Amino acid sequence: MRGRQLPVWAAGLSGAGGVLALWWISAATFLRGVGAPAGGGTGAIPTPWQVLTQMGADGWGFYWRNASVTLLEAGAGYAWGNALALALAFLVLLIPPLERLATQLAVISYCLPVVAVGPVIFIVLGPPRSGDPSGTAVALAALSVFFTTMVSALAGLKAADRSCLDIVAVFGGRRIHQLVKVRIIAALPAVLAALKIAAPAALLGAVLGEYVGGVDRGLGPAMVNAQQTLEVARVWGVAFACAGLAGGAFALLGLISRFAAPWSSGVRTGGF
Repeated sequence: MRGRQLPVWAAGLSGAGGVLALWWISAATFLRGVGAPAGGGTGAIPTPWQVLTQMGADGWGFYWRNASVTLLEAGAGYAWGNALALALAFLVLLIPPLERLATQLAVISYCLPVVAVGPVIFIVLGPPRSGDPSGTAVALAALSVFFTTMVSALAGLKAADRSCLDIVAVFGGRRIHQLVKVRIIAALPAVLAALKIAAPAALLGAVLGEYVGGVDRGLGPAMVNAQQTLEVARVWGVAFACAGLAGGAFALLGLISRFAAPWSSGVRTGGF
């Protein structure tokens, strides 16, 4: 008799629960004094309950005031980076000689050290006004998603069925018709998978951009301020909020992918 397989969400919850339990036990036992000052005090690894207590004390307003700015930066970078990547991938299919140049640009964007290029972008774009999103964070978020989306989209577009492309050509279709009628549909699962992976990457790029982006609000500055004032539980709370937002974005894009391209994951939209 075949054993019943756990749903994906149940396996994910079980894994998260196991990590939290291991964290709690470790922080309460052999890691309790790690990073504690010489005169005594809280260690550098609090328990999950201490983090949740600090998050409750900080309140929804603290996290929303900072997360709203970071989400705006990540969303703008996500849109710009993915739009440019998809546009370049489409252009390569219409003008094949550009493929080598486009691939080199994608590799260069991936190899650029974000920490090193951030100050350069900040000098070019300048600091934002108080409370506004940082252009540097938007640029780094866009840079963080460009490579993955461009390479995945290009691979998906080139994997279109050859016979379908030949049918379009026989009826007088050009490359643009092959792209619109065949290649985009064939590449949809790969593009959606890339967009799903790009969501957490955009948030990470935005947070890193806030370190050098001159913003006075955001999850990045909130973490730095808590670190400077030795509020260990708050540092972990902000990091926990970042992880929750990244995981939520990944799950949302995954849900959209299941409905937009159900054939790629074996999901049926009707019946049981």
